[in-house]
Amino acid sequence: MQVNFTGRNIAIPASFKEHVEGKLEKIEQLTDKGHRLEIKVSSENSHRRADTSMTVELTVIGRGKVIRSEAQAGDKFAAFEIALNKLTERLRRTLDKKKSRAHASHNGAADVAAAMASVPPAATDRPLYEQVLDAEAADDVPPTEDAAESSIKIRRKVFPAKPLSVDAAVDAMELVGHDFYLFVDAATGQPSAVYRRRGWTYGVISLDQNSTDQHEPVIEELAYQAS
Repeated sequence: MQVNFTGRNIAIPASFKEHVEGKLEKIEQLTDKGHRLEIKVSSENSHRRADTSMTVELTVIGRGKVIRSEAQAGDKFAAFEIALNKLTERLRRTLDKKKSRAHASHNGAADVAAAMASVPPAATDRPLYEQVLDAEAADDVPPTEDAAESSIKIRRKVFPAKPLSVDAAVDAMELVGHDFYLFVDAATGQPSAVYRRRGWTYGVISLDQNSTDQHEPVIEELAYQAS
């Protein structure tokens, strides 16, 4: 892997370059051949930010989208380690998504684009809600006399549920490429859902049948641990 170093307000010493080169194997295992790594080290001359005066930016460039991470710390080595952990996690997720798509293609599963190819685009001269109502009306089947009193129908889908940890549910959500994932929490036994939030963070919602307060949710902070 080709590596390029750039220093801003700092001269990058040979010891730092050797430290980085010793960590390249971890990145190379998660990228294709022909990728290059851009490393930018910046020094902030500010007494008020002495504890985070060094910034390290890591960018992997190659075929496909650019993967980037950034971290701040008191010295460049610590900032690099934090940025490296972020970068490898994002590379791992990208690789898992590629494997998932390849597996689906191998099994003959149609992707979203192929599945939606036959669906006509929405018209721009009418409100979307009117088009949705028209589509629902076209799918309606007139009820028979016996079913006239129960014309409102609810469709239920039941999937097998293997208890998962919150971390495993997040990984499963990233693997299938969805914005949320339903699961049974292995720690609590509660029906739960993980979902994406802004800023590369996640949320989890759980249902507690034994809760005595029906209005106030219980909120706690969890730390994600990659598997």
